[in-house]
Amino acid sequence: MVSTYPERAKTRNARRDPAVGVIVLSDDWNGPWVQVDGTAEVLDVPEAVEPLVEYFRVIAGEHPDWDEYREAMVRQGKSLLRITPERWGPVATGGFPARLAQAD
Repeated sequence: MVSTYPERAKTRNARRDPAVGVIVLSDDWNGPWVQVDGTAEVLDVPEAVEPLVEYFRVIAGEHPDWDEYREAMVRQGKSLLRITPERWGPVATGGFPARLAQAD
């Protein structure tokens, strides 16, 4: 899943063509990375609110005020890209990806 906004290039591109590629980088500079290719589904508020709650929980745990979080997602007009992986690789051990997915 990728939290984003409806006007971003990645969102517009996924609406136009749901076949997507995502590069996942490690936290380490020049560290390992992997490309994941799959099919994206774009969710906008209000449909995106509960999946955004789950997204937050997976990344950061429990929020101190879920009602406030939900209101913020609606106020900000957030979108969520839900990507179903179809293939991945390679797991590269350093160096920048030679081929990048289209980005913002």
